[in-house]
Amino acid sequence: MADITRRLGWRHLRGAPTAHIRHHRSGKLLHDGPGLSFWFRALTAALSEVPVDDRELAMTFHARTSDFQDVAVQATVTYRISDPALASARLDFSVDPDTGVWRGSPLEQLGTLLTETAQQHALAVLARTPLAAALVDGVTAVRERIAAGLGAEPRLPATGIEVVAVRVMAIRPEPEVERALRTPAREQIQQEADKATYERRAVAVERERAIAENELDSQIELARREEQLVDQRGTNTRREAEEHAAADGVRAEAEATRTVRLADAEAARSVRLARAEAEGAREVGDARAHAQAAWLRVHADVDVATLHALTGTRLAENLPNIDSVTISPDVLTGLLARLGTGEQA
Repeated sequence: MADITRRLGWRHLRGAPTAHIRHHRSGKLLHDGPGLSFWFRALTAALSEVPVDDRELAMTFHARTSDFQDVAVQATVTYRISDPALASARLDFSVDPDTGVWRGSPLEQLGTLLTETAQQHALAVLARTPLAAALVDGVTAVRERIAAGLGAEPRLPATGIEVVAVRVMAIRPEPEVERALRTPAREQIQQEADKATYERRAVAVERERAIAENELDSQIELARREEQLVDQRGTNTRREAEEHAAADGVRAEAEATRTVRLADAEAARSVRLARAEAEGAREVGDARAHAQAAWLRVHADVDVATLHALTGTRLAENLPNIDSVTISPDVLTGLLARLGTGEQA
């Protein structure tokens, strides 16, 4: 859109480098070219602004294949206005001298023209193509047909339009049909994935078997070494027991010899001691016998009363201590009677 400013009843237009400006006054062309800047009077000026840059026109339309399946075509057409004078003569590119805004909708008219023309050629191609072929090779075929059709369309050069490029992004069937078409491929992919999974599991099982065999071999080797260790330990224990037994035998033999020697010495000492004790006992017996014989000889000549007195004395020496003596009347009477009898005698 051109930039227009006001100054004292005059207007100043400043265009962009990508916009072709045409200025007519009284039917005469005063200014013609892109990126112009000039003064004009609004009451006598007729202005038109034609864009000369490349423009992208995205379009989406539906078509039907030869097997009566609906598809959606997504395409983009790049075009430019190569002849601004011819385009401004065929389409309304006039702008308001006060605001610089287009009075009509020229770009919408161009978009409708290009879309309908491209759609017509695409429908012609897809109507003779089955769905499967359209999905596989339809993009290239539709693009080439649209490009050729737009290049051969007489109205476009007559309007000053040049088609720069045509791109077809996708041809899509209905969602249900697309899912149905994807099912065999998905099943094939799933089968391959399952096959890969099974192969991976088989490899994993084989590796686990190899690992288990290695572990079993390791356990067998460990058991064999443990058996050797047990045998060696038994041999060592047996040798140790034999050595201990031999040492104990030597120790017992030495202890027995020592015990025998001690017993012999003790026996000899006991014999000597017994002999000494016998000699002493014999000597003591002889001494006691001599003393007893002497005692008997001494008392042989003593009268009976003296012997009774000595007997009482010896008896009193051997009796325990008597603190008090209780004499009953019967005992006292008998004793007195005996004493009286003795006195009379």
